[in-house]
Amino acid sequence: MIRELDYITFDEFKIFAVQLTNYHKFNDIETAIIQFREDKKLNKGQYKRFVNEVWENTILEIHKDRIAAGKTKTRETRDASLRKFISTQKSNMRDYTDACFRYLRYTGLISIAHKNRSISIFSNKIPEVDFILATVQRDPVFINDTKAYKEYLFDSNTPMLYTDNKDNIIDVLMRISSFTKRQLISKSLEELKDLRDEVVRKHKDSVIHEQVSEIKSYALYSEIMDTFNEIISDGYYDAPLMLEYNTWRAMTMLDGGNIKGNFNFDDVGQPLSTAAGNMPDIECDYEDFSLSVEVTMQAGQRQYESESESVARHYGQLKKKTGKDTYCLFIAPTINPATFAHFYGLNHLSISFYGGKSKIIPLELEQFMRIVDNAYNYKTTPVPSDIRKFLDISIMLCEKATDEHHWRCGIQACVDGWLTQ
Repeated sequence: MIRELDYITFDEFKIFAVQLTNYHKFNDIETAIIQFREDKKLNKGQYKRFVNEVWENTILEIHKDRIAAGKTKTRETRDASLRKFISTQKSNMRDYTDACFRYLRYTGLISIAHKNRSISIFSNKIPEVDFILATVQRDPVFINDTKAYKEYLFDSNTPMLYTDNKDNIIDVLMRISSFTKRQLISKSLEELKDLRDEVVRKHKDSVIHEQVSEIKSYALYSEIMDTFNEIISDGYYDAPLMLEYNTWRAMTMLDGGNIKGNFNFDDVGQPLSTAAGNMPDIECDYEDFSLSVEVTMQAGQRQYESESESVARHYGQLKKKTGKDTYCLFIAPTINPATFAHFYGLNHLSISFYGGKSKIIPLELEQFMRIVDNAYNYKTTPVPSDIRKFLDISIMLCEKATDEHHWRCGIQACVDGWLTQ
């Protein structure tokens, strides 16, 4: 579908492509997407309303028999209203699309344009995609033989890929590097694959290095701030990943240290997946101190349950690893009162695991954006001592505050005043 249409947007996928439960529906789904694109041109000023209307009408059509039979109650709720049913189906379709986008990107064949939330095929990967489409059968196999099905599923040599052929991988290497056929022909298939991986890695590192240079020049300030605003307004399909990536860009722009994002990049330097659960999202290494940055889209009680232990654990791990005075910023669109109270209390306790009292500072995303804005408008580029001053004052305010509410007000004043005098 992506190959035929050149690209598929998140909205097209969640409304139409998720209906492709049988490849015989391909032409009908493709036609529906093409019609959707034509209709979209007539609704430019009312796109959100238009999409929602098409989405709801599609759900009503898909489930018309179930609705007619009055079977609108779902397992998660006692509410059997049509409105609740539509809302649940929307959530399901959005979740499936989220997962499909991620799985498709993990193949290394698919590029994403975050701005318009669409996926397409990397231009240099089109021969590989065409090979898969030409050689992989569409009909299901071994549906009545569990043993044979598992053997097929877990066979590392199935299906055959374009780069499993020596001539093909030589062709790939000649397209993405300066190697000649004479230099490559004597190498084994595995050597050629290793060489391809090394070329791709070096290219990715070069792209990321160029990104960092551009970010540090503040050339991407407006784009970074716009991205934060879109994340707040639910403008990205994978907000948790984009929040990590954009916060890394913002911390890099503040400059003065080695800023390492622990999320994964794809082959062209775009964010691919969030950081693993056993490390901070972002590690900032300055000359005489270190800073861990943790971000989350979680809100409410779930934020406290999901983040309170891991944030403190990652902070302690970083402090032990660096042996430096260490701080932590915890950033979320909103900070739950229980989360805020937890870190306020933790900062007052002397715990050997943290080398004494912790220094964890919760910031709402808009407060962090204000910090970035203050840095952008500062008379000179901020240096590590400026960043540390903010951190030290915030922790000092925690020590002097009568309770977490008092500290919260103090942090806001600290954010407003940073680099403005």
